[in-house]
Amino acid sequence: MGSRVVPLGNPRNSPEGVLGRLGSQETSRSMAGLKSFRDVEIDLEDAKVEKDRDNILRGYKPIKLRNQALLSGLAYCISSCSMILVNKLVLSGYDFSAGISLMLYQNLVSVIVVSILSSSGVISTEPLTWKLIRVWLPVNVIFVGMLITSMFSLKYINVAMVTVLKNVTNVITALGETYLFMKHHDKKVWTALFLMIISAISGGATDLSFHAIGYAWQIINCFLTASYSLTLRRVMDTAKQVTKSGNLNEFSMVLLNNTLSLPLGLLLIFAFNEVDYLYKTPLLKMPMFWLVITSSGFLGLAISFTSMWFLHQTGATTYSLVGSLNKIPLSIAGIILFKVPTSMENFLSILFGLLAGVLFAKAKMRDGSQS
Repeated sequence: MGSRVVPLGNPRNSPEGVLGRLGSQETSRSMAGLKSFRDVEIDLEDAKVEKDRDNILRGYKPIKLRNQALLSGLAYCISSCSMILVNKLVLSGYDFSAGISLMLYQNLVSVIVVSILSSSGVISTEPLTWKLIRVWLPVNVIFVGMLITSMFSLKYINVAMVTVLKNVTNVITALGETYLFMKHHDKKVWTALFLMIISAISGGATDLSFHAIGYAWQIINCFLTASYSLTLRRVMDTAKQVTKSGNLNEFSMVLLNNTLSLPLGLLLIFAFNEVDYLYKTPLLKMPMFWLVITSSGFLGLAISFTSMWFLHQTGATTYSLVGSLNKIPLSIAGIILFKVPTSMENFLSILFGLLAGVLFAKAKMRDGSQS
């Protein structure tokens, strides 16, 4: 969904997409920055988070304004909410059936803008070497899959239910941390994760606009988003070793993920036969449609910039909690703007899931501080 990377200086302690959306990533842009920031939650699992935050922000030069904490928080919330709503408008409102092409165009916008900013000295990025590309390619394949499945699911499922179902990603990630990295979570974390599962099941059971294909894509997206987060942890240290500076900041990850996604995206456009659709659809002849999809590309990139700005002004704890609370107005806006048919049972299930997400964020903070 947008420039999305769920990018991270230390994959365990960064915003996601979360690289990767990012990104993932709410999102998954997640993303490309997020995904990319485009849809991976922050994992506050050790006391090095503040030090790691400084490493992430090394390539970022914030503008000096008064009340930056409030301004950066508002900018982050607005950009992350707008990204998902605009993507939903394109996919459902305009009934655009080429989600891969939309992702490809958004990533192209991100590559162009980041390259211009890097060349002008506004931000710093690592040069893309063959060694770095070879190390990063497996992560990028998952990143692309994460963004595409996010597009596919958002076309069929309303924004509120997508937000609730994305909580399943946290469950998969926590299980992966336990078995792959021997990370132990306390009872409050597991309780919050259990509540997330209950809310996802009850939400799906009471969803008046239930769509089996959309739910299937979203489940796949949850597994890919969790895989992105877990794989990033294994690859990040190796990737840093093959960079000239020994570091890989957020914007380098945005450029790396989005650049590598372009050739893969082109192949997938032909594989899913979107070329024929693009040739026939009248939407590409509408200037307003081009304005909307271009704005979605800038919004995806804005998530990366505003999340770094907000993280710089506050801290990982505040960032994580605000990210969870931000889903509440997003879900309400999605229901109202797109006139989603809902019942009281479904609305309560959605609210229950959103509150479970807030409880999870608080439990993770406490779990991280104890570590």
